[in-house]
Parts: sequence; C-alpha cells; structure tokens
Amino acid sequence: MTTTKFGVWWRLFRPFTLTASIVPVLVGAGIAVPYYPFHVWRFIAMLFASMLIQSATNMFNEYFDYKRGLDDERMVGIAGTIVRDGVRPSVVLGLGWLSIAISLALGVYLCATTSWWLAVIGIVSMSIGYLYSGGPWPLAYTPFGELAAATAMGPVIVLISFYLQSGVVTWHAAVLSIPIGLLIGAILLANNIRDMVQDKEGGRRTIAILLGRERGRILFGSVFATTYLLVVVLVVFHLLTFWALAVLATIPTAVYVTRLYYEHTEPAKLHAAVKGTSNLLFRFGILMFCAMLVSTIKFG
Repeated sequence: MTTTKFGVWWRLFRPFTLTASIVPVLVGAGIAVPYYPFHVWRFIAMLFASMLIQSATNMFNEYFDYKRGLDDERMVGIAGTIVRDGVRPSVVLGLGWLSIAISLALGVYLCATTSWWLAVIGIVSMSIGYLYSGGPWPLAYTPFGELAAATAMGPVIVLISFYLQSGVVTWHAAVLSIPIGLLIGAILLANNIRDMVQDKEGGRRTIAILLGRERGRILFGSVFATTYLLVVVLVVFHLLTFWALAVLATIPTAVYVTRLYYEHTEPAKLHAAVKGTSNLLFRFGILMFCAMLVSTIKFG
C-alpha cells in the first residue's frame, strides 16, 4: 500500500477526533486509581472499544452524509474519503460495522469480567453512534447532536471506565466527568459552526444554525469558561485536588481557538479551530489524569 493510500485510510478514521474517545477512558480510570486496584486489561479493552465505536460513528456519518448529498468537493476537514478520494461507500459502511463487531467482542470480555448489565449501556452507546447520522431522524440534523455526543462520550464513558476499575458508580465520579463532557460537546460545536453554511444547505438544523454565527460563538466560548470555572469549584470543594488546577494551562489554547471564530468565517480557516479544540481536550485530559496520579503520592 502506498503512502498516499495509507493516508486515505488513516483519514477515514479521523484520528484527531479520537481524543474524544481516549480522554474519557483515561479520566474514568484516573478517578479510580487513588482508591481501587488498577485492572490493566479492562482498561486496554475499554480504550480500544471506545475508539472503535467512535471510528464507526465517524464512518457512519461519512456514509450517510454522502448518501444524503451533504458531502461534496467543497467540504473542509479530514472527512471526505468518499467524495475526494474515491473510496467506495459500501467499503466505508462495511468498515463501520466491522469496528462495531470488534468493539462488541471487547464488550463481551468486559461484561464477563464485571457485569452483564454493562452490555445494555454498551448497546445504547453503539446505537447512539449509529443514530447520530443514520436512521430516519439522525441526531446530527437536529439541535441535540452536541448534547448527545457530550453525554454519551463524556459522563457515560467516564463512568463505564471508572466502573471497570472500581465495580461501583459514584456521584463523585459523575461530577468529575462533567468537564470532559463539556469539552467533547465543544469539539462538535466547533465543527458545526465551521460547517454551518453547507449544513444548512443540506437540511441540517444544528444548534449553531438555530443560534446563528454570533450567538454560536458566544456559546462556544461559554463552554470553555464553564469548564474551567467548574474545575476551580471542584478544587475549592475538595472534589479534585489542588493538582487539578494544572488544566488551567490549556486556557491559552481555548482563547486562541475562540478568537479564530471571531476572526474568520471561511471553513478552511476554521478547521484549525476544530483541531485545536480536539487537541485542547487531549491536553486537558492528560493533565487531569496526571493530577489524579500525583494525588496518590505521599510527599514527605
């Protein structure tokens, strides 16, 4: 396989967006680390299952956007392997279902080592991944896409990851999952503001389209502000340790990507903001995970 062909297949997985499936698993395990034994194989299986479900969601999204005529040569970003690179739609759809099948196999292992009730949540999560762009009423065409993604890929994955390490679900873990959910929602909002003109032409009614560009920008910046304020509040009330304030180091990136939306409207120039938001989530999650690890160390 040539380098060019490899690049096409790699783009099909939309790798920079996978931070949204990696970070919740990492943070969920990190919350458990100070209090429970670490189960390495459960963590690895959950990490790959989460990434595969998101990859499948990306492929379903590309397939159905193509089928509905939303994707064309004007589109910006890492998607578009069908319209730009000539990958057959059936191949994209097939790879999506293959990703789901592998994640199901990993889910069987996770259920067998914990509880079969986990299967219900896993199936619901996979269904949301499909219904985001598939089915008669795709979530991606409504104002609820950001909320669905923020919930299913934020608190839900964080709590599953926490449960796999601890065997319980606690309100403490649920509260700590909220900042992650907010930033995942911000990635999708960033994407929808970038694509709002083409999405509107394609019949979508995302929250960015309903609010308009100016109010969409305000909402985008407000999500960041709320996330950082919440972390500070959690530290003040001792639900996070002082070390968690390290995530504030990502504020300059939040300011940068927000400013891009005020300076540009062209999708090509706003793609950097979408990638920047995804990268911010990754750094935020790594810093929070490290803060949880450091909190287990006894100094002096």
